[in-house]
This record gives sequence, C-alpha cells and structure tokens, in this order.
Amino acid sequence: MMLRVTLAARLALIGLVGFTVVVTVVLAVFYRTTVHENELTRPSPARLDALATLLERMSGDARQAVLDAVSSPQFMARIVPSGAPVAGETPPQQAQLRETYAAGLAGRAVEIVSPPDHRASRLFPRLARLMANAVEFRIGLRGGDLLIIDAYTRLPVTPFGLPVGFGAGLFGSIVALLALIVMQRETRPLAQLAAAVDRVDLSADPPTLPDARRSAPEIRAVIAAFNRLQGRLAEMLRARMTLVGGIAHDVRTFATRLRLRVEHIADDTERQRAVADIDDMIRLLDDALLSTRAGAGGLSQEMVELAALIGVEVHDRRVQGKPVALVTDERARNAVVLGDRLALRRIFANIIDNALAYGHAAHVRTATKDGAFLVSIDDEGPGIPADQRQTVLEPFHRLEKSRNRATGGAGLGLAVVRSLVEAHGGTIEIAAAPGGGTRVNVALPVFRPA
Repeated sequence: MMLRVTLAARLALIGLVGFTVVVTVVLAVFYRTTVHENELTRPSPARLDALATLLERMSGDARQAVLDAVSSPQFMARIVPSGAPVAGETPPQQAQLRETYAAGLAGRAVEIVSPPDHRASRLFPRLARLMANAVEFRIGLRGGDLLIIDAYTRLPVTPFGLPVGFGAGLFGSIVALLALIVMQRETRPLAQLAAAVDRVDLSADPPTLPDARRSAPEIRAVIAAFNRLQGRLAEMLRARMTLVGGIAHDVRTFATRLRLRVEHIADDTERQRAVADIDDMIRLLDDALLSTRAGAGGLSQEMVELAALIGVEVHDRRVQGKPVALVTDERARNAVVLGDRLALRRIFANIIDNALAYGHAAHVRTATKDGAFLVSIDDEGPGIPADQRQTVLEPFHRLEKSRNRATGGAGLGLAVVRSLVEAHGGTIEIAAAPGGGTRVNVALPVFRPA
C-alpha cells in the first residue's frame, strides 16, 4: 500500500533530513578535530619538543617572552617552578596519546590531563567545556621546571560557547518551522477540498467546502470553480432525470396503445410475438429508468426483511415449476436491510432469472456475516470465463454476441443489478460455483438502529 504523505509533511521531512545532514557533518568535523592528532586541535610532538628545547636554553625574562610569543587562546603555555604542587595524572583514555607524545619528546617526562577551561566565563559553561576540547600537556624540563601547555580546539565558537553558525542555523530552523506552519494553514483547504470531492454525491446536497477567504487567490479560485462544477452537475442530473421521466411516460403511453392494437392481430403466433416485443421494450425502459433513479438517489428507503423478500421470489418461480432452491441461515431470517423494496426485488429477480435462463437452475443461499447480508446464487451452466466476469456487469454487454433477442436480453439486466446494489451501499461479485457453473455474490449492509 502506498504511503500517503501530505505536502506539508514532505517539506517538513525534507527540512528534517537537511538539518540531520548538517548536524551529522558538524558532528563529524567535531569528532575529527577531537580524535585526530593534528595542528587544528593539538600541537604536534615536534612543536612541543622544539618549544621545550628552546625554553631549556633560556631563563628569566627571556623564557617569559618566548611564552608570551607562542601563547594564544588555543595554545596557552606557562612554566611552573620545580617543586610546585600540580595535581592530576593521565586518564586511561589518554594513555595512547601520552605514549605518542612521549616518543616525540626526546625522553622528557610527559603527562596529559583534561583540565577545566580557564578562558573567559561563558553563558553555557558545560557546553563550552565540551566544545573547548581542552588538553593539558605537562612536560618536564631538564632544569627541573614543568612546562604546562593548555591546548584548546580551534573549532570556532561564539562568546556564548556555541559553535559559529549555530545561531544562524537555529534562526533558520525557527523560520523554516514558521514557514511550515503557514504552509500547512495554506494547504489545509486543498486537503479539505479533496475530501469534499470524494464525498460528492449528486443525489444529495453538495458537501460543505472550507471557508477559504484568507487563503491564497489560487486556492480560492479552485474552490470557487469546484462549487460551480457541483452546481452544473446537479443541474445536468436534474435535467436528465426530467428528460428520462418524460420519455418513459410518453413511451409507456405509446406502448400501451400499441399493445391494444396488437390484440386485433388475427394470427395468434404473430400476435404473441408482437406482445413479447412490446413487453421486452417496456421492461427495458423500466430497467433504464430504475438504473437512472438509483444513480440519482431517487430510490425510496424502508426497512425490508430481505430473507422474506427473497423467499417470495423463489416461491413464485417454484409455482411456475422452475428448479429453484433456497437455503436460509437462521440468523438471516429476521435481518433487516434499509432500501427500496421494488429495487431489491428487481436485484434478486434478475439474478435468479439469469441463473434459470443460462444455468438451468438456481441455488440460493442467504446468511449474515460482519454486519452484512450475504446472498449467493449458483447455477448449473457452463460458467463465465474469469476475464469476462467483470465486463458482464457493464451495460449492454452480452456473452452471446449475436444480439438476437431469442438467445438473451439486451444486456442491461446485470448492469441494473450492479447500480441498484451499489445504490444500497452493497457489493456484487461474479465467481465460479463449486459445481462448475456461475456464482453471483451480493452483500448488502444490515440495518442497525442507532
């Protein structure tokens, strides 16, 4: 299933990914400047050895001048006289680093500790201490004095102890967050419009659309266009219903007159054929009108005991001597479906008649499951190929392509059935029957009192 992510969520994800990348790069640089031994973070052993050698050759004010010359905020050097107490020893995590420097300092004693940051006080001392990456080298000089060098990272920080650019990044993140909030507010009407489109039902009142007076002009234009579209569609539907209703009334009147005139045909065979043609024409007209009413929400609604209704249809055909069997689950006997009684009768009458006409028998079973009334009708015919089971539900589609009325109807029956089932909120499915014929499954929602 495809993951549905809104536009605002996608942009927020892009911003989050970008911010993560920046943080990752900063952490990588910080890690590199913290772990690796280079002049960006710590002085090289050769530099310390050269400084120690130079200081050993000098004394007094000359030493202090050298110390002042080489000291900086990242490299603070001082000399502690021999015998002065100095606390601290190399921690275990600095042992390997100590060995590296001891090897490059010509046998001089060296200790490496992590002293506090002696630089100017900061607003965030702990964070400043972390960013300082302070390392204190204690190197023994040959005269007995102790050379102490406090080396700090060269990672640029602000007076508040934050990396340079952190404030700009924080400001940009806040601005981006505000932009996302504004964008979410601007795109919300589009999401509501999409939901309204999904709820469009031409048989009911148009769905309520969001108030977009404060939205962008383009969004207001889209919503206004959709409102106009809804109005035009509703007007077209009303005009079509009026047209179909007028045609149905007039054609039925002409068919009734024609039926009366046909009764005067002397030849019984021709008279029966003419009567059958007129009946087929009226039935086709009724099917088309009923399908139109279903699509336009013109069906009435009442509580129907569907098991009893299907039982009546089965009984009528048994009386005519047709092979129809009915098996009703006990829980389905009193189940109620909310719908149009005439339309529901037409659904199951058409399916049963199709089973009898093309499958020589109809085996009807009813049951209830998960709040749905299930009806399956099996026949004993050759079945319908799997690649044509969906197309037979389309209007005017027949498996028999000759269009001869003697071998079948107009191909509108199952299309009408589908439209009526869907108008009742149900589903219809054509499958293979266990005996090799065709099975038609209909599921309709059972009415549950609120």
